[in-house]
Parts: sequence; C-alpha cells; structure tokens
Amino acid sequence: MRKLFFYIMRQITGPFLLFTLVLTLVVWMTQSLRMLDLVINRGQSAGIFLYLTTLILPSLLVIIAPIAFFGAALYALNKLNNDSELVVMWSAGISRFQLALPVIAAAGLVMALAYACGLYLMPLGQRTMKDKVFDIRADIGAAILREGAFTTPTEGLTVFIRELAPGGEIRGILVHDNRDPKRPLTYLAEAGVLAQTQEGARLIMQNGNIEQGEAGGARLSVLNFERYVFDLDQYAGPQRATDRDTSERYLSELLNPPPEVASQSVRRGVYIAEGHNRLSSPLYCLAFALIALAATTKGRMARVSYALRLSGAALLGATLRLVGYAAQGLAARSPELSVLLYLLPLSAAALAAVALADIPVIPESVRRMFRAPTGEPA
Repeated sequence: MRKLFFYIMRQITGPFLLFTLVLTLVVWMTQSLRMLDLVINRGQSAGIFLYLTTLILPSLLVIIAPIAFFGAALYALNKLNNDSELVVMWSAGISRFQLALPVIAAAGLVMALAYACGLYLMPLGQRTMKDKVFDIRADIGAAILREGAFTTPTEGLTVFIRELAPGGEIRGILVHDNRDPKRPLTYLAEAGVLAQTQEGARLIMQNGNIEQGEAGGARLSVLNFERYVFDLDQYAGPQRATDRDTSERYLSELLNPPPEVASQSVRRGVYIAEGHNRLSSPLYCLAFALIALAATTKGRMARVSYALRLSGAALLGATLRLVGYAAQGLAARSPELSVLLYLLPLSAAALAAVALADIPVIPESVRRMFRAPTGEPA
C-alpha cells in the first residue's frame, strides 16, 4: 500500500506541476507587462524587472493552484483508468477508500501551499512590490540617466542627455519644464553631474542658460549661468501611501480592520469578505479531489457515459469556483453571508464523498422513475 500510495501521488504531482507552470506563465506574462513599461521608462535593470514580477507569483498561485490540482487529478485518474491500472488495483482488493487516500493527501499538500501563499506570502509580496515601485517612481535621477534619448520621467519634465562620461560627468544637457504651459522653462548646459544630497536628488549644471517663454510665447528671456542647481525632488510625486490594499493586508488585519476602515461599513465588509475568502479558497482542493474521484471511479465505464462524467465534473468544478467568487461579492455587501464561502466547497466535498461511499441519498422509488424499462439508466 505504501508503494501504491506514493505511485498515485507521483501520477498527480507531475501534471500538477506542469499545469501550474503553464497557467502561471500565461497569467504572469500579462501581469508583468505593466512592470515592463515602468522598468523601461525608469531605466531599471532586468534584475529589477524579474524581482518585481516574482513578487506577483504568490497572488497568482492562490488562484491557480486549486484549479491546476483539479485538472491534474482528473488527468491522472483518467490515465490510470485508461491504462486499466484502476481495474488491476480493484482486482487486487484495493478499495475506493484506499485509492482516495493519496488523492486527498495530494489535495492537502496543495491546500498547504495555497494557505501559505494566501495568508503570508501574498501580502508580503504585494507590500514589498508596492514599496519598491514607489521607490522607483520617486527616483527621478535614475530615470533621466539615459544617453542620447529624450526621457519624460514625470509629467511636465523632459530631459535629454547627449553623453554620459565614464567618471559620472554628464555632457550636453537639456531640461524642459512645461508644468506651466504659459511660461515654459528650458535649461541648456554644456556639462553637469547628478548628485544625491541630504535634501534629495540635484542636477548640478555648468556653463549654460535658462530660456523662459513669456506673454504666450511672444517674448523669450535668456539667463546665462556658470553653475546652476536644479531640484529634481519637486517632480518626485506624492508621498508614500500609508493605506494598504486588501491584497497587502495580513489575515489579522482583514478580520479586525483598522479604525479608519472599521468606521466605513462598505470597506469593512470588503476586508472581512477577503479574509474569509483566504481561509475558504484552499478548501476547494478537497472538493476537487473528491469530485475527480467520483467522476473517474463511479458509474458505468462505457465510453460515452464515462466521457460525459468527466465533462460534467469539469463543468461542475468551474461552476463551483465561479459561484464562490460571486459569494465573495455577496459577503462583501453582507458580512453575515461569509458562511457561504465555507459552505460551498464543504458541501460539494460532502456530496462527492456520499457518491463515493454509495450512500443512497435519493430513494430507490424516485430513482426507478428515471430508469429505462431494461433496468439501465435512461
């Protein structure tokens, strides 16, 4: 039994890892596009891009892991059935309960992964990513250091640098400040250097002039300078946000919202619904495991009826998960309905377990009404 246990576990683990990888890559690529635009415009490295996109993965796995497990369980059990391995197991005296143990154990491992991501790794990753993105957006100095290209690190500011010397000196500088369209400012300088001071980032320009348009462009005033310090921090944007999104909150913060959230009934409902969703979502792994077992090991093995059961199981799993998302929306508006988030997966698991155990939920007299005259199911 021990060898059989780990054999079935391996049959499920391989497809699960493959499905998880494929689904994660597809969703990850769509999510990483917005990070790619930020990294390119801010002059960041490929390492920063990979770091930011890696922080997204836990939030993806919370959703993808149960779905990938359902597909893997259906695939593995169907493969065992098609290869007649299930028939051999049953002929050797292996019961459905013994067959279900490794499938449920695999579901437990995926549940543990989903809980780890949802309760700890996702809020940690989302917080770290948000703080890093803020630092990148605030780093105006790094954004403008692009040789031979016009950059717009923030609205109203355009910078051109002709050459970056190996020693850090900048040659050929153009800075255009268009925050006030009626009085645009253009700074031209032969050379300069970017300095990080205690007050923030400063662009120190040498041997240049300041051109300012006046009277709607009808007059141009020019001021020459030998040395001019340009304050880049004025373009750094807003201060770091102290309010966190629900995806950045840990479970204790969601179920016990801070005072500024608890005083707002709508936001409080969203927080509580998100907290209960994180606790209930991994339970779908158990429901999916039992649904896959019921679809592949119960009923007639005729080709048509077996294919219909597999299709019905896939449709049932997808519908169950979609209803779960809808229930989260209801719970956000009415927190007392949060119990639905637990009832849905547990009820589905219980019904699938009843089907596996051959417990006659529907009376025989009722079932007889739906039978054909030959005794076979209509």
